[in-house]
Formats: sequence, C-alpha cells, structure tokens
Amino acid sequence: MSSRLLSFVGRTGRRRLMSTAIKLTTVEVNDKTGIATLTMCRPPVNGQNLELLLDIKSSINEIKNNNSRGLIITSASPKVFSAGLDILEMYKPDQQRLRAVWTELQNVWCDLYGISVPTAAAINGHAPAGGCLLATACEYRVMVPNCIIGLNETQLGIIAPKWLVSGYLNILPKRVAERALTQGRLFTTDEALQEGLIDEIANSKEEAVDKCVAFIGTFAKVNPVARALTKQQFRADNLRQFHKEREQDVDDFLSLVNRPEVQKGIGIYLEGLKKKANKQ
Repeated sequence: MSSRLLSFVGRTGRRRLMSTAIKLTTVEVNDKTGIATLTMCRPPVNGQNLELLLDIKSSINEIKNNNSRGLIITSASPKVFSAGLDILEMYKPDQQRLRAVWTELQNVWCDLYGISVPTAAAINGHAPAGGCLLATACEYRVMVPNCIIGLNETQLGIIAPKWLVSGYLNILPKRVAERALTQGRLFTTDEALQEGLIDEIANSKEEAVDKCVAFIGTFAKVNPVARALTKQQFRADNLRQFHKEREQDVDDFLSLVNRPEVQKGIGIYLEGLKKKANKQ
C-alpha cells in the first residue's frame, strides 16, 4: 500500500499525518510529544467490518514501526467511539468472510494489547462490545460524559471470548466482571469510573486526548525497554493462552453465530434498528 507524508501545525506542536491512503483510519504523529493518535473514520458509528479491522491493524503496525512514544486511539465520530463488530457481518453471513472478520478482530486485539509502547483510549462516544474491546486493550481510558461502555454480547445470544474476558479481568474485580458479562451490562460513564472500567472523565474529545497525552507523559523518565518488558510480563499469560486457542476460538464463534436462534435474534435486532431509524 502506497502512502505519503503530510505535515501541519496542531494545538500542541507540529504533527505528521501518516498513511493518507488509508480510508477508514488515520494516524497523526505529534512531532513535539512523539505520540501517535489513531482515529477511526468509518461513519456513522465505526462498525467493525472486515475493512475497518484491516485498517486498524495496518495503522497499529505503522505506529510500531515509526518510533512513536505512545498510541492514543479515538474516533472521528462526534457521538460514537465504536459500536463494535458490524452486525451485518454476522447476519446470514458469508462463512469465509465471517471467518476473516473474526480472525482480524483477534489480530487487532492482540496487536493493541501486546504493543510495547504506552496506550490510551480517548473514548469520545459510546463504546459497546467491540468498542469496549479496543478500549480495554489499552492501558488507560478517558471517556466523555453521558455515554455507555461494556461487553453486551449476551444480549445478542453470543458470548465474549475468553481472551477478551481476560482483558476485562485485568481491569475489573472478578465478581463485577462476571456479573457484567452474564448480564450483558453497559456502564454509563459515571458507573464505569466508579467500577474502574475507565480511569478519568473528560468534558470533550480534546480534553480526553490531552489527558491521554498526560498519562503517556508519565513514562517520560522511565527506561522504555524496561517499561515494555514489565508490561509484557503482566500480559504474557493472556497472550500465550490466546495464541494457543485462537483457531478453536474462530471455529467456536462461527458455530455460535450460525445457530438458528442466534440468527433469529440478530434479525429481530436489525428490524428494531430499522424501525427506530424510520421514526427519526
């Protein structure tokens, strides 16, 4: 994939816009801070279809290779961080494409969860399901008010995979995580802060990004190699288990999604969305 490099002056210094050929994500590197901001740009809600997942993975790999000091992930949407896996990918699916979608979702989680540089999510809107996946893969989360976040898969008749649950358990007490996952609970911004699912609340996207920058800045005087190795020690067991089970996980996901009762539930959900849209 070809790309070109643009420069412009931002609020906190000169920034370089990387990989402008990528349509569904952008990467901006601030020359002053050395921090890269990965922005999802798939209107209207950053539904994670195959193409968006491939672009997110490509952008994470780009950040790995451009010597950035940290990674912030956010959204171009004013109201939604990411609504999660595009439900149309799961309804009456092409089996080969569905397998590719879940494999790329695994890859995105693995790359973001395991990247050596400090990571933070500027959650500037709602973050259910796969949106929560991206946020919890990061080390720090800042969210704007009056939004929701959580893993609500059970409401659609599917389950959060074991590797995603392990990330939840890094953040939430086991009892809280179990209850939330079995209920398919979505936390409000205030509830998420109270439970520890997010670390801070910001009044705007810009403030959320600034708070993420400040978090990454706390490592300025820490040896980056020692920091990365320490992070990897904490996350190594989850990643090893993930790689051991990833092929079976794909098979289990496809088997679950193709169940008649799950397809029926997804169809009802889509019909509800259609009726809601018609009323607006």
